[in-house]
Amino acid sequence: NLLICGAIFGMRARGRRPRGQTRQQVRGDTMDQCTHIDQIEEVVPSSEGCEECLASGEGWVHLRLCLTCGHVGCCDASKHTHAARHFEATGHPIIQSLERGENWVWCYVDEQPVVLP
Repeated sequence: NLLICGAIFGMRARGRRPRGQTRQQVRGDTMDQCTHIDQIEEVVPSSEGCEECLASGEGWVHLRLCLTCGHVGCCDASKHTHAARHFEATGHPIIQSLERGENWVWCYVDEQPVVLP
C-alpha cells in the first residue's frame, strides 16, 4: 500500500526506473529500512498550508510535512514543488503526507516508503 502511495502522490522519479516502481523493485532487492529515521523529530506543522505558496498567493495540490523541522510544502504534482525544494535546500530527507486519510511517510534519499518504529 505504501509503495502505491509513493507512486501515486508524485515522489520524485529521477528517470532511473519505470514510473510506479521503487529502486529496490527495479533491482529485485528486498526493501531495506530507511537509514535516515534518526533525523525524525517531534515537529509541529509550520503553517496550515504550503509556506511559500501562502506567501506568494499561489495554490497547491497536496501538502507534505518535513519530519525534521516541521516545514509544510506542496507536493511534486503542485506547480512549485516546495516540499522537494525544501529537501534539496536543507537535506531534510523524510516527509509525511498532510492529506486527510493518508498516513504514509517517504524518504527522498532512499527513494522509498518509511516504516516508522
